[in-house]
Amino acid sequence: MGAVGPVRATQTVRNNAVTLELDSGLALSALRYMILTREVEDRIEKKLYRQGKIVGGVYVGRGQEAIAVGAGLAAEPDDILFPCHRDLGLYFMRGVLPRQVFAQYMGRVGGLTRGKDGNMHMGDLNLKIVAIISAIGAAIPVAAGAALSLKYKGLPHATFVFFGDGATSRGDWHEGVNMAAVLKLPLVLICNNNMYAYSTPLEKQMACQNVADRGPAYGIPSEIVDGNDVFAVCQAVRRAREHACSGQGPYLIECKTFRMTGHAAHDAGLYVPKHLWEEWAKKDPIERLERLMRTRGWADQAEIDQVYKDVRNEVDEAIDWAEHSPYPDPAELLDNVYGPEG
Repeated sequence: MGAVGPVRATQTVRNNAVTLELDSGLALSALRYMILTREVEDRIEKKLYRQGKIVGGVYVGRGQEAIAVGAGLAAEPDDILFPCHRDLGLYFMRGVLPRQVFAQYMGRVGGLTRGKDGNMHMGDLNLKIVAIISAIGAAIPVAAGAALSLKYKGLPHATFVFFGDGATSRGDWHEGVNMAAVLKLPLVLICNNNMYAYSTPLEKQMACQNVADRGPAYGIPSEIVDGNDVFAVCQAVRRAREHACSGQGPYLIECKTFRMTGHAAHDAGLYVPKHLWEEWAKKDPIERLERLMRTRGWADQAEIDQVYKDVRNEVDEAIDWAEHSPYPDPAELLDNVYGPEG
């Protein structure tokens, strides 16, 4: 599959409503990135981590792939992205290679941090991807600052910031949203509401029913979207981007989804009721897209199977490359850590 960029989501505007023009090319692009994301994360969590080849934390977005990919289809190349720890698809869509991600997790020179972090704390400013901040809510004020820079320079782009439901209960989330609202910054706020902040269910960490209910308090529009429908996410993000780039300020999107795994590789998720696993497994975003493609005649099962085969081959090669990437030279320990003197 290589580093080919995604097919862009084109749109028409009717009565101020954004309508996506869906076709087989867009669907195939979305499917490939969703399958690639899951395959890479499965190898990281279920193989490399268990084999002791990864010593840092492992957090995956199984069941949430449609959010990152849907948003990625809607984003323009010069939009600034602030992914969180369950948005790996955004990296691939911007041109990061799977082998770089594997090398990153294994602490090798081939990773985005050149072996200085064996985790998901990675970004590439050349690709306009800002590295993840562990305290997820803390990314919102930084993203607001990036959006302020776009407004100050008069650039027609937006900043996208991703976070979970738990982040919206942090003070820095509210401070960042308030700043963006007051200054009418081009900021698209995307919540991956997977029902759990680590092990805390939604109803035990917020009194309002929806994350989207927080938007009107700051005078910004918000909407709820099915986070397991990649095209619904894409359409919502397009609407949000149009709003933000037109000078009207931030827009909040709440993507309803479910984390089909524990909080991290070390967490079995035993606190999650069994019926939720069963109910949400039937709503798998990848299987959902496959059904749509077959129903609309965009692809038959043989074509879909070929996507899986191609992705697995690419991932096999990527892991082999990453394992042969050397560990960093200790002499480079302080490189890129401190700025130049004077």
